[in-house]
Amino acid sequence: MRARDYKDFVVWQKAIDLSVEVYKLVKLLPKTETYALSDQMRRAVISIPSNIAEGQGRNSARDFANFLGIARGSQKELETQLYICTRLEYFTEEEASTALNLCEEVGKMLNALIIKLQSTKN
Repeated sequence: MRARDYKDFVVWQKAIDLSVEVYKLVKLLPKTETYALSDQMRRAVISIPSNIAEGQGRNSARDFANFLGIARGSQKELETQLYICTRLEYFTEEEASTALNLCEEVGKMLNALIIKLQSTKN
């Protein structure tokens, strides 16, 4: 079950893609959001691949699943922030669509991996 390296996980690769998309989007936010929403979104999106990597480096499937749960929480936080930005018309749904789709995909992949890890004995 364990990949040789966290970079082998497709979910980590997709989370990196999501990070790049979000960093592009935060550039569209008004300057008044520089130290609020922008910072919060960057912290949330960076947390996703970082927790996948940290969890994969732990000694057990249980620890890994715990870190994936933290990543999933950050994914949900980010998704909420993206919706807030579109509601505030900081960017359009079309501009956010790639990030929202990646966010959903990463969430589903995290859920599946957590379930798989929880079903294994380590």
